[in-house]
Amino acid sequence: MTGTGRLIRLILRRDRVLLPLWVLIIGVLPSTYVASFRTLFSTVAERHHYAETSANSSTMVALYGQVTGDSLGELATWRAGFMPIIVALFSLLTVIRHTRTEEEAGRRELIGATVVGRHAGLAAALITTCAANLVLALVVAGSTAGQHVPAGGALALGLEFAIAGWIFAGVGAVVAQLTTGAGAARGIGIVVLGVAFVLRMTGDLSGASGGSLSWLSWVSPIGLGMRINPFGGNRWWVVAIGAAVTAALWAGAVALSGQRDVGAGLLPDRLGPATAAAGLGTPLGLAWRLHRGLLVGWSVGFALLGLVFGSLTNSIQDMVSGNAELEQAFARLGGTSGLVDAYLASTMGILGLIAAGYAIQATLRMRAEEAGGRAEPVLGTAVSRLGWAASHLLFSLLGPAVVLAVAGLTAGLSAGAVNHDVSGLVPRVLGGALVQLPAVWVLAAIAVALFGFAPRLAPVTWGALTACLLINLVGGVLQLNQRVLDVSPFTHIPKLPGAHWSVVPLVWLLAVAVLLGGAGLAGLRRRDIPVG
Repeated sequence: MTGTGRLIRLILRRDRVLLPLWVLIIGVLPSTYVASFRTLFSTVAERHHYAETSANSSTMVALYGQVTGDSLGELATWRAGFMPIIVALFSLLTVIRHTRTEEEAGRRELIGATVVGRHAGLAAALITTCAANLVLALVVAGSTAGQHVPAGGALALGLEFAIAGWIFAGVGAVVAQLTTGAGAARGIGIVVLGVAFVLRMTGDLSGASGGSLSWLSWVSPIGLGMRINPFGGNRWWVVAIGAAVTAALWAGAVALSGQRDVGAGLLPDRLGPATAAAGLGTPLGLAWRLHRGLLVGWSVGFALLGLVFGSLTNSIQDMVSGNAELEQAFARLGGTSGLVDAYLASTMGILGLIAAGYAIQATLRMRAEEAGGRAEPVLGTAVSRLGWAASHLLFSLLGPAVVLAVAGLTAGLSAGAVNHDVSGLVPRVLGGALVQLPAVWVLAAIAVALFGFAPRLAPVTWGALTACLLINLVGGVLQLNQRVLDVSPFTHIPKLPGAHWSVVPLVWLLAVAVLLGGAGLAGLRRRDIPVG
């Protein structure tokens, strides 16, 4: 364990931007839910009606979990039911990044040649990630308690998030020992996270209907944290169970790490074909090989999100009936021709923000190829820099269009099915999804500009996306100045379906994207490759 402290400082230095932003954004969101529910429901009867309607909606229970009560804290906790999954995913990816990715890049071997213990890197990644989750729990507790709800419940809500993060930090440490590639480790970890969500969903749906499978929620690492029941039972002993599971995963990861060589994995590598496919002889063919898994994975995820969001439209009318303030709130969120349009417009905006994450990830693949030493051999042939970049940027531009089209189509189909208006809703919802593209491309263009002029700063684009998330999700609740709200390109996107709109903002966003992207490509032509 020698050198663990120094490696922790190194991780904090590398994640000095992303880690605080993640903790701040996730930590503040639950308090905005409390504030929103306080504004929307002025009486206990209105809160009770909303809680009862939500508890009887199988789709809402599947997405957020069971509704345990009608107090402000309990409703906010229920509404934040998807947050533990986000926390778990971030923790999983962070541990893999600082363990398996370091080995794959050859940096762990260099560090291991110094006075550093064999397990110091693994311990540093786990300690840092779990400490960040504890800080997140305290931020959640402080911000939520500041909304004049019981402090004990606010702390329990923070620990609900932390348990998910702790356990999946351990999962990340275990899967990092299994494969030689970070991509495969991430894939296995995400599958485990998906299974945990399905177990939680099945258990909660069974419990809501009086079934016999409610115990599955306790088996799920996601459902386990939710069993604390913040603002309700406040079962503190569940935290001890979560800590014990985390400790067991830590011990398992250390044991597995001792059974393999540095750079190797416990699972055998699959041998590739003896000769390359003909398509790999072109930059576009190589880019397709590198991006296809990402495109398929995002498309499947967006298809599922579209189905879930579209099916929820059947519950909107029941939730807001008799509450004029809630009807007005939905109208402010999106379209003006009805509550269903308003709800769909708001969800399409959320999908646009998520699609921007895919665009950034696809764009930064160029930086990964450069940093990994794989771009230089390609550019050493007759392939030009712009040709190589264009092959990757094709997926940065068209990939988000594909996933948004998939989400718009599935959301339109599911919303049309439950509202008996498939032919009317499908084209309108599809348009609401695709209209997000200009804002998505602006974020991708920022990544291109940074990659062209300051490649080491290219990951800062994630900070720009985080700022957009903060502005669009909580800017209205925090009553930010309009000039601040206008910083996000998504603020200028028409709220479709339902709203009157103009093409002018879209043209301006496209112009900004072209300007930034063109400048980045010009910078790429003139700078050195590689830049470490």
